[in-house]
Amino acid sequence: MSKHDQLGKASKDLMWKEPFYGFFLIMLNKIWTNRVPTAGVSKNGINYQLAINEDFWGKLPENHRIGLLKHELLHIAFFHLSQIFKFPDHKLANIAMDMEINQYIDDEYLPEGGIDIKDYADMDLDLKAGCRYYYDKLKQAKEDKKQNGTCGSPNMDKLLDGLEQGQCTVVIGGPGGDKEVEIPEHATWEEFEDLSEAEQKLIEQQVQRILTEAAEQTVKKRGTVPGNIQQLLEKLQQVEKPKFDWRGYVRRFTGTSTKVYTKKLRRKENRRYSDNPGLKIKMRQHMLLAIDTSGSVSDNELQEFMSEIYHIHKCGVDVTIIQCDTTIKSIEPYDPKKDLAVHGRGGTEFDPVLEYYNANLRKYTSLVYFTDGECYSSVQPKAPVLWVLSERSSMNDSLPGKVIKLEL
Repeated sequence: MSKHDQLGKASKDLMWKEPFYGFFLIMLNKIWTNRVPTAGVSKNGINYQLAINEDFWGKLPENHRIGLLKHELLHIAFFHLSQIFKFPDHKLANIAMDMEINQYIDDEYLPEGGIDIKDYADMDLDLKAGCRYYYDKLKQAKEDKKQNGTCGSPNMDKLLDGLEQGQCTVVIGGPGGDKEVEIPEHATWEEFEDLSEAEQKLIEQQVQRILTEAAEQTVKKRGTVPGNIQQLLEKLQQVEKPKFDWRGYVRRFTGTSTKVYTKKLRRKENRRYSDNPGLKIKMRQHMLLAIDTSGSVSDNELQEFMSEIYHIHKCGVDVTIIQCDTTIKSIEPYDPKKDLAVHGRGGTEFDPVLEYYNANLRKYTSLVYFTDGECYSSVQPKAPVLWVLSERSSMNDSLPGKVIKLEL
């Protein structure tokens, strides 16, 4: 059986055993490479991909292939690749993260040599307590060993000695006799070390989107989303609170354009035309939201703007996004389920958007312009405009319309 067939079979088996992780795996790019001795997660643009060593893969039993795939998927799902650089001791963090995720892999699927919390039972570690907890425990064990010659756990002493000496594996004792344990390195994770804060957020957003889609697909197929993943998604979906009262703004601004929606009501007769269903009429605002995508607007400011746009959409209005630096770069309806690709990053001009707005007043209730305010406008808008300046920007009262600044 070829490597591709083997990977396909392992993916199907994982899908059958745990549908969520099967769907998660489908959505990731996978490559064969000799850059890694076993398997690992590597960088693919602003996303992750699974890198697998062909020789290593071919020697694994089928059940361990499933465990290996789930192991790497758990690293991604738990955001370990962005968290590890927050720990001063990366080597200890590698062990702590493997100690955390391997608890979610059944013993029969866990590849030989993996970090197993049961091998360190004399440390009295809490189960499924999170990598920060295990990191702190490992750090304390390392300090105890340095002071006393032992941390109180023979197996942990051996693991720490191997880590200090730069070994790849150590031999520890187990219920069935001595066994060899690999010291995790996660070499491919170094690709993510120099990412900017904005790039890290983009990758994390991609992971959150994939996790959400995998969960939705699992539910559609009448599968069960793992409890720990469900809790993680609920935590991730706690969106930052708005920095402005958008609901009150939408109520106050009833501009020149609203959309009219009609819905047939079967339970209510039409008073004008007998035997016909009644109609429910609802007015809905359609707002034009402009984003200044010039080079002076930082990635963090763009993230701030997108958070506010999300809350505007939650107020029940239709939203069209227009991006502009010196010229209009894109005009598209807002979809909260998709990541918005940013276009522009050149100079700054407000006039193109205001000219477009004046020419299309019938389409939109009002215009909200998100910017750092580092420009002026010569075009006078013919309908309401709200200028929203970022939290880091300086106030610019010369802009034509109402100006607010986002505050914490």
